[in-house]
Amino acid sequence: MKGFRSRFILVGCLLAVVCVVALKLRAADPTPSAVNVPRGIDHRKFDALLKKYVNNQGLVNYAAWKADAGDMAALNAYLKEFAPKPEKPAEGNERAAALTNAYNAGVLIWILQNYPTESVWETKDPFTAKRYTVGGEQVSLNDIENGALRPQIGIGAHGVLVCAARSCPPLQQTAYTTGGFESQNAKAYRTWLGRADLNQFNPDKKKVEVSSIFKWFKEDFDKAGGVKKVLAEKAPEKDRAFLVGGDYEIGYLSYNWGLNDQGSHGRSYSKADLIRDRIFH
Repeated sequence: MKGFRSRFILVGCLLAVVCVVALKLRAADPTPSAVNVPRGIDHRKFDALLKKYVNNQGLVNYAAWKADAGDMAALNAYLKEFAPKPEKPAEGNERAAALTNAYNAGVLIWILQNYPTESVWETKDPFTAKRYTVGGEQVSLNDIENGALRPQIGIGAHGVLVCAARSCPPLQQTAYTTGGFESQNAKAYRTWLGRADLNQFNPDKKKVEVSSIFKWFKEDFDKAGGVKKVLAEKAPEKDRAFLVGGDYEIGYLSYNWGLNDQGSHGRSYSKADLIRDRIFH
């Protein structure tokens, strides 16, 4: 009887957890705010930091970065350049490049402030808390992504915004610039789609398995002609002959939210860990 009661209590607890998780996962983020950004921000400081601490796999040496007080101060100083309220906000590719850098730098400083951690989801309200000052307003990462960049550049946002997870598009070793933004965006997409651990193309089986980002933001990709059209246009050259034909099924890979750390953190982060963190953080 005691054994049955224990199992009954355990099942009840698990069901309660599942219900809470379902509510958490289904709850919509707060409505994103529009974001303006000052003109003329110098991204060279950020570029130098990326070159120093990001490797060619897009993984970050958080431990070394956090240990360097000068480089921590440099990242904070760079983010402060986004703070003033502009009389004439940046537009076009200048705005897109600046806000992409602001998002990626914002994620980096948040992880560094909370390091060591196994995942961005181990931290409190990583995407919806308005902890960044951009254009004279307090904004969140959600505001930058969904209130500014997706409305401006559509699917372009999904190849360049890096949320500190191992399944994110790889963080590039260069900052985005006004003049180079379009070519940098295309390169970021090719790098992302060319990674067999993040997107898999199998002509023999007539099947592709791509990032869950293509599923989560299906509406954006549909506006651009559909996932197959985007893959055919943006994948590395070696895969395009297969992808252009469009004769394949699409599957979606499980998303690994483990930290994109060059060290050991994030390597063993599991789905169970994600569920726990979504409940409590």
